[in-house]
Amino acid sequence: MDKQKLTFFYGIILIVVGIAVFIRVPQVVLQIETIEFFKNKIGIVKFCAYFIGFLLVLAGGIRVFKNYKKS
Repeated sequence: MDKQKLTFFYGIILIVVGIAVFIRVPQVVLQIETIEFFKNKIGIVKFCAYFIGFLLVLAGGIRVFKNYKKS
């Protein structure tokens, strides 16, 4: 497999993982709320989790777009 295909598939994987983070965050936040330390910091935790998901989707999109642009 050449580097161009590998980069394309890596971008697709990043996008899928980013979407999975968006789907999983509400379930995990409920578990995190039970921890006393995070009770009053749940907004920051949600923001960070969604921001990581956004960055994963963005990075994957950039990789796919750059790879698609080369073709």
